[in-house]
Amino acid sequence: MNAITNHMPTAELQALDAAHHMHPFTTGDEIAAKGARVITGADGVMLRDSDGNQILDAMAGLWCVNIGYGRHELAEVAARQMRELPYYNTFFMTTHVPAIALSQRLAELAPEGMNHVFFAGSGSEANDTNIRMVRTYWDMKGKPSKKVIISRHNAYHGSSVGSGSLGGMSGMHAQGGMPIPDIHHIGQPNWWAEGGDMTPEDFGLMRAQELEQAINEMGEDRVAAFIAEPVQGAGGVIVPPSTYWPEIQRICDKYEILLIADEVICGFGRTGEWFGSTTMGIRPDIMTIAKGLSSGYQPIGGSIVSDEIATVINSGEFNHGYTYSSHPVASAVALENLRILDEEGIITKVRETTAPYLKSKWEALLDHPLVGEANIVGMMGSIVLTPHKESRAAFKSDVGTVGYICRERCFANNLVMRHVGDRMIISPPLVITEGEIDTLIERAVKSLDECHATLKRDGMMVAG
Repeated sequence: MNAITNHMPTAELQALDAAHHMHPFTTGDEIAAKGARVITGADGVMLRDSDGNQILDAMAGLWCVNIGYGRHELAEVAARQMRELPYYNTFFMTTHVPAIALSQRLAELAPEGMNHVFFAGSGSEANDTNIRMVRTYWDMKGKPSKKVIISRHNAYHGSSVGSGSLGGMSGMHAQGGMPIPDIHHIGQPNWWAEGGDMTPEDFGLMRAQELEQAINEMGEDRVAAFIAEPVQGAGGVIVPPSTYWPEIQRICDKYEILLIADEVICGFGRTGEWFGSTTMGIRPDIMTIAKGLSSGYQPIGGSIVSDEIATVINSGEFNHGYTYSSHPVASAVALENLRILDEEGIITKVRETTAPYLKSKWEALLDHPLVGEANIVGMMGSIVLTPHKESRAAFKSDVGTVGYICRERCFANNLVMRHVGDRMIISPPLVITEGEIDTLIERAVKSLDECHATLKRDGMMVAG
C-alpha cells in the first residue's frame, strides 16, 4: 500500500507536492518555491497543519463546509452506502434510492414550484447543464433563436469552459478561448468601487436596468436567461443595494427571461435561509447548487428546476449528463448533511443568533483606519481596504497588493481570511460559536493592524 503518512516532515511533503501536484488558480513555480501549506486534520471550525498549528478557517474550506469539520455521521453514511451500492449510473432508464431520496428532499426545501433536480458533480458542471438546458427549453418551445445568456462582470459561476464563460472574470477569459458565443455581460452592483456620486439605491437601479438595455439591444427573441449569484461570492462578497433584485425580477418577468440563481455559495444556510433567493426575495426558474449541499464532504452539485422547465425538457430526450450525476455515495452524504442542518436547527441559529452577533462585530471593523466598507449577509462578509475612506479611494499600488499583504498576516496569525483584490472576505462554517467569532475578529484586527503598520512603514498608504 503506497500511503503517505501525516507525520512526514513538512518539507518532504511540500517537495512531493511541488514535484507532482498541479494546483488550481495557482502559479506553480511560486508555490513550489514557497512551499504549500499542508493541512492534516480538522475539527469544527479549526484546521490543523503539518507543523501543528491550529488555524481558524473563516472560509469554511472553499465556502462549503457548512456543518463544520469532523462530523462522523457523514463518514458512517458514506461507508454504509459504499458497502451497499458504491456506484451506479442513472442513465438508461435506471435510478437508485439515494438519488430518489435526495431529489425528494431538495424539492421539499426549494421554493414553491421547483420540484425537479438534475444532478452534477460540481457547481461548474451544473452551470454547464444550465446553458444547455435553457437553450434546449426555448428550442423545444419553438423559439430556437433564444440562446443568449446574460451574466455580470466579476461574477463567478465556475471554471469549466461553459461555466467560466458565464462568469465575468477577465483573468479567466484571457485563457482558453472564453467566453463562448452568445454569453453577454453587464455591470455588477458594486457600489463602493463603481457607484461614483450616486446613492446606493440609485446605483442599484441603474445596474439592474442594464439588463433591460441589453435585452432591448439584442432583442427579446434572442435572450434566453439571466444568471447571477444572490450575493456575489468569489467576486468579493458584493452585496447588491436594496433596489437591485426587485428591479431584476421585474425585468425578467416583463420580458419572459429565465432567471438562474447561482446558489452554489449562498445555498444551504449561508445567508440565514435555506437559499439566498429567499433572502433576496427573488423567484428563480433554476437554482444552481453544490458546496453546502454536502458541506464539501463529497463532490456533488446540481440544478433545481421549475416545474415549467422540467415539463418541457422531460417531453423529449435531453442529450446531456455526467458519469457521476446523482452518485449514490455523494447523494447519501448530501442527504445526511441536510438532515443535520435541519434537525440541529443550524440555519435557524445562524439567522437568529450567530449571524446577528457576527454582523455587529464585523461592522465594528469600520472603526479600523484601513477599512472603508463592511458588508455582511448571514455568514458571508467582506471589508474593503482603502487608504482614504471618505473618497472611497483605491491604493496606488497594483490591485491586490495590499490584500495579499493582509492575507499573509492572517495566515501568520492562524486565520484563513481570503483576499479578492483589496477586499478581505470571510465565509465561516455555519456552526461557528460566538466565542469562535470573537477569536475570528481578534485575529482579523491583529492582522489588519500589522498590515496597516507595514503599509505606513513602506509608504503604501497612498491613493491611486
